[in-house]
Amino acid sequence: MAKPPATPPTATPTMLRRVNAGKVLGVLNRAQVMTGTGLIEATGLTRATVHAVCNDLISMGWVVELDPGRTTVGRPSRRFEFNGRAGYVLGIDIGAAKTTVLVSDLRGETVAKAGRSAAGVKTAGERTGIVHATVVEALTSAGVSDAEVLAAGAGVAAPVDRDGNILVDDEFWRRFDSGLAARLTELHGWPVLLENDANLATLGEHWRGEARNVDDLVVLLAGERFGSGLMDSGRLLHGSRGGAGEMVFLKLLEGVGDTHGIARIAREEGTRAVADPSVRTALSELATDGEVTAEQVFSAAEAGDKVALGILQDIAARTARVVATLGILFNPELVVLGGAVADAASALLPDLDKQLAGYTSTPPRVAVSSLGDAIVSVGAVRHALNYVEQNALDLELGCRLG
Repeated sequence: MAKPPATPPTATPTMLRRVNAGKVLGVLNRAQVMTGTGLIEATGLTRATVHAVCNDLISMGWVVELDPGRTTVGRPSRRFEFNGRAGYVLGIDIGAAKTTVLVSDLRGETVAKAGRSAAGVKTAGERTGIVHATVVEALTSAGVSDAEVLAAGAGVAAPVDRDGNILVDDEFWRRFDSGLAARLTELHGWPVLLENDANLATLGEHWRGEARNVDDLVVLLAGERFGSGLMDSGRLLHGSRGGAGEMVFLKLLEGVGDTHGIARIAREEGTRAVADPSVRTALSELATDGEVTAEQVFSAAEAGDKVALGILQDIAARTARVVATLGILFNPELVVLGGAVADAASALLPDLDKQLAGYTSTPPRVAVSSLGDAIVSVGAVRHALNYVEQNALDLELGCRLG
């Protein structure tokens, strides 16, 4: 015997008030300031409902009421503003060599930044200690207490599944499986949302970078190691265990052969050239103890050094194969080169674009990120803000109002 269809739950006044509050808060969050009349038009709610909901949101701390201003006809309309200082979020970039923390208000404006070297870190406990110390430094600089923080987004150079668990199949990835999220929550009391660093870079680029209004996107972190974040129709791709966008397949790609990024290749080829006594190059004068930095290679190339220019041509050819492969597999509108080398990578674009056309009939547009080395931490802020927006009515604000 067939079961009768389930009866949908009855909407109670409390449920309706919550739904309406979420609708009004969402509109105000996007618009920042609106009149009562504007909110009525944007939400479709009645004037009485809008004003009642706004009064609730004011008492909760999410909204402040502004002076209505002067008017020559009738009663002035009430004006409401989303309270961007109702709380704060953190964006944490846990890199292999450095940890960076941004403190942001709920409008996404940075109020403080701190960074510490992680060079020489060998244990998970040491890494957690550096992250904690950097967080404390950033909060102190911002004058923000633990109670005012609503969430923290954190990026690691390892795959992270949908439940925030780090994939530990690779030795390099295991370095980041430090119990960091649980430890920071234990110390400070706010949720820590772990995510892959390239995925956060993609969120950051889509929010504040070159990819605004682009929903089919690949962000290629190209510093020491290649890593990619993939966005399809505005949605991040994770895969079954968080491994979507991992670049280990480059070991199988002819003309590439490993996951070494632009900065590493530039540094290694530059150092190799300096070590060869038969090679005449300006890099020899720039080297320190026989070592050359990626920045020095790009600077020498800009000055016309033939050896440095040859290194950049090699890097462009290699990067073109990587971008073409991603373009063929995922068909993005845009590929953004990001990370610490992004500014210098502009020099690669002419050669890279020329070679891309020879690999695929549908080459993506290629750009370099304007976010520089902040690309992951900016994306981590966006990740935390997404959490706050989705859970706002369940969060207890610990800030000063207004």
